[in-house]
Amino acid sequence: MKVHWTDTAEDHLDAIYAFIAKDSPEYALRMVDRLTRRSRQIADFPLSGRKVPEYEMEQIREVIEGPYRIIYHIKPDQIDVLAVIHGSQDILH
Repeated sequence: MKVHWTDTAEDHLDAIYAFIAKDSPEYALRMVDRLTRRSRQIADFPLSGRKVPEYEMEQIREVIEGPYRIIYHIKPDQIDVLAVIHGSQDILH
């Protein structure tokens, strides 16, 4: 299934890169690469992620990569990556 990164999720990736790159541009690039590569798993196995506890909807799921939560919405024709947030962030605020 096709994975579409929303503008919001891409903005999150940019912010993650900028934050980490202050200390290590190389590590920042590796982290963003790890996060984007997880979309292959999501494409092949959309239900492999757990339901997002804050929403408890079957089609809103997440996978964890390092300290980050990749939150996505399973639609009939594609998967939308909605957000990439640090695990310590409150998703509802």
